[in-house]
Amino acid sequence: MSASDSPANRLQALFEGHRLTPTQRRIAHSMVRRAADVPFLSSVELAELAGVSQPSVTRFAVALGFDGYPALRRHLREVVPAEPVVDNGAFNEYQQAVEAEIENLRHLAELLADPAPVQRAGRVLAGSRPLPVLGLRAAAPQAFGFAYFAAKVHPDVRLLDEGGSMVQDRIDAAVRAGASALLCFALPRHPREVLDTLAYAREAGLTIVTVADSAFAPVAKYSDLLLPAAVGTGLAFDTACAPMLLGRVLLEALCDGLPDAQARLEEFDARASARGLFVE
Repeated sequence: MSASDSPANRLQALFEGHRLTPTQRRIAHSMVRRAADVPFLSSVELAELAGVSQPSVTRFAVALGFDGYPALRRHLREVVPAEPVVDNGAFNEYQQAVEAEIENLRHLAELLADPAPVQRAGRVLAGSRPLPVLGLRAAAPQAFGFAYFAAKVHPDVRLLDEGGSMVQDRIDAAVRAGASALLCFALPRHPREVLDTLAYAREAGLTIVTVADSAFAPVAKYSDLLLPAAVGTGLAFDTACAPMLLGRVLLEALCDGLPDAQARLEEFDARASARGLFVE
């Protein structure tokens, strides 16, 4: 089985084209994250996994066009083949968190088997002058990291890492300066002001590229191109290794869309050397 035909991708394809409620998107997200196990879970077990009620799981199955959850599960057993189950029982809670992140990275690798969405996003972002990069609260470090490196190859990157009324002013300024796109990093818990900001940016005519924890995240309906990368939830605070790596992959695609990216990097290295900027 190819990476692009993985159980997670088959599940993702099953959900596409359906208008799902927030609760149903939560169920879908949980199923994608546990793609190999889902065909063997009861409706009660799936409800517990997603943190919803058992009737919500039944309504979800009906929304997908099945008579009920048993029919959905039979379908899943046909289209999502079983995979070897790894026993993590010998791992402590810290190791389990690392193993979960490794699984998130594997899932990201499967999604990147089709590079077209990231390549398209890179071209869209490369063509925006200036390029606003939005990330609030938990997503602020992701936005900062992307903007820091992107500024080495892109002539005008504008970091938007503070919410409030000022962010709309800064979007207006970017649009007046010629911006055509905005990159957003969106991680749970999703702040309402991120949704408000994206809605404002779309009304201003910007194309929205979003890196989010799930294709079913609340920001999806405000995004023209959404690139998903799951977060880890095994510790007290979420871990975001996959979104960070996806941000670096997107940086690579951005460089591919900028003909003078290599020259700018060489110029920066020369200036840094002359200034003694880094300790070798």
